[in-house]
Amino acid sequence: MNWGLPPDWSTKGHEIDRLVGIVHWLVLALALFWLGFFLVALWRFRAGRASAVGRRPSQARWPLWVALALFVAEAGLLLFIEMPLWAERRELPPEDGSFVVRVVGEQFAWNFHYPGADGRFGLTDPMLIDAFNPVGLDLDDEAAADDLVTINQLHVPAGQRVLLWLGSKDVIHNFYLPYMRVKQDVVPGRFTPVWFTPAREGVSEIGCAQLCGLGHYRMRGQLTVEPLGAFTVWYEDERAYM
Repeated sequence: MNWGLPPDWSTKGHEIDRLVGIVHWLVLALALFWLGFFLVALWRFRAGRASAVGRRPSQARWPLWVALALFVAEAGLLLFIEMPLWAERRELPPEDGSFVVRVVGEQFAWNFHYPGADGRFGLTDPMLIDAFNPVGLDLDDEAAADDLVTINQLHVPAGQRVLLWLGSKDVIHNFYLPYMRVKQDVVPGRFTPVWFTPAREGVSEIGCAQLCGLGHYRMRGQLTVEPLGAFTVWYEDERAYM
């Protein structure tokens, strides 16, 4: 059961979906328990049964056992599912063997900076930013000769681990890939890494999950996962245009 979530197109997405499912079941069980308790209390202490209410404090221990059971369930969820999943996602994979892209958010678009065949990002300078150079790429730098910058279009080769470095030029954004189960705040002044491995080819949406201004609604992009050959053709075509 996917609990109404978008399709899972990543190799690790099922782990996040499993966590969401467990939390839903626990919350449902807790809601049903308290609903039952509420109905029993309404029946037992209804009007006309005032004598059923004792004057002395109850010596029942079941509230304590219920609280302990909830504590054990939440501690088990935290220690054995949430923390291992968080630790795995927090560990940064090596750039060797990863498809690395810089992502720079702005009001209201996503800019994607590819390092090219040499695997080296060209130098950038905020003073060079303009309408035709949204990341301030220094075209005089040797490493920038084969770099590519696109707007709202992220293409990645299928079956390869993708490492994204997220940054912002203005306000806090949130980079959201629903099909890859990626959602990360993008903070000005720093680059934050996220990674995923696509498990299937296709086109999905890139969103901003942080209210970032009046034009937030149109800050949308497109993620395309395609075979390496198709990606190479697309890259060369975009380089020629650039």
